Amino acid sequence: MTGKKTDYQKMILGILAITGMLMVAVIAPNCMQLLDLIPKQKHRRLNYINKVIGRLEDQRLLKVTKNKDGVRIARLTDLGRKKLKEYHLKDLQIKRPKKWDGKYRVIIFDIKEWKRSTRNKLRRWFEQLGLMRLQNSVWVYPYDCEEIIALLKANYHIGNEVLYMEVNRIENDRRLKEVFGLI
Repeated sequence: MTGKKTDYQKMILGILAITGMLMVAVIAPNCMQLLDLIPKQKHRRLNYINKVIGRLEDQRLLKVTKNKDGVRIARLTDLGRKKLKEYHLKDLQIKRPKKWDGKYRVIIFDIKEWKRSTRNKLRRWFEQLGLMRLQNSVWVYPYDCEEIIALLKANYHIGNEVLYMEVNRIENDRRLKEVFGLI
């Protein structure tokens, strides 16, 4: 295991997304072995997995039922799918090519006041991804990020409210070049 703390909730939700369901007592430990993240003692591993599954169920991210044989089966809920999307978005990073192509990527948006929380989330994403704010609803980045912007638009259902542009020149861009290390 690396120095990072393992996010078992994320891992279990991901397993559920891939398999569609999880037979808690049988399949979960095997999936954990595949990911090489198992605590050494089996009874502790199962106990911990069951605790995590219980928390996920309490948060309504998954639903646990018993089949006709009495085996507990966990299934991802719609809320769980949404949470998993958020986990995937958090892992997003924009790949920086070795050489800048000389174009800026400008993202502008006009999101209505009644969607303020979505607008604020979008701004936080832009900051996290390393975009620079030119104005409240205008952001810039020197590298291709269209795919990530498209994912954010789809996730927040704001496709028509966000525009992605590639521009050859921005007036007085010296500060941008300094911030992005292009000089």
